[in-house]
Amino acid sequence: MAQPQKEPLRALSEQEERELKRLAKATSERLDVVHRATALIAVASGKPFTEAAHEAGLKSGDGVGKLVKRFNARGLAALSIAAGAGRKPTYTSVQQARILAEVQREPDRKADQTATWSLMTLRAALRQTDLPEIAAETIRGVLHEAGYSSQRTRSWVRTGYALRVRKSGTVTTYDPETPEKKE
Repeated sequence: MAQPQKEPLRALSEQEERELKRLAKATSERLDVVHRATALIAVASGKPFTEAAHEAGLKSGDGVGKLVKRFNARGLAALSIAAGAGRKPTYTSVQQARILAEVQREPDRKADQTATWSLMTLRAALRQTDLPEIAAETIRGVLHEAGYSSQRTRSWVRTGYALRVRKSGTVTTYDPETPEKKE
């Protein structure tokens, strides 16, 4: 026989029950949220925690017990992942701004030994100054987050902007449909 539940599930409101059933059937929702909603529905129907865990595809009844405790305290917010999950950014916003400032600077052919920035030449320039251990992958991530993309010419250009040569000189043009094209 199952052990008595330390903290049983409180009575669900009609709205909470409707939302849990929607989440349990949703195919576009995160899988962990679907599992949690399924477990809560099973507990609400009177099943023990271990049986609810098995039905929802979770490992143990202890996890369902903790989920029920969180749900009793916070409601539907208990279904989402706790804040703070995942790796923290290694570089501060000031250091990221330094990377963006460097890519916007025209490279010096003698000092930087390049006419256009590649990830490796940009990394070498940043390592000589104030970011001695920065990786090329970190630079690429910061540039993509800021809206830059690598071009065939190995140069980094802000997405949506282009340099055009006119009779009056070189001008920068912007494609207003860029945000729609990115999606």
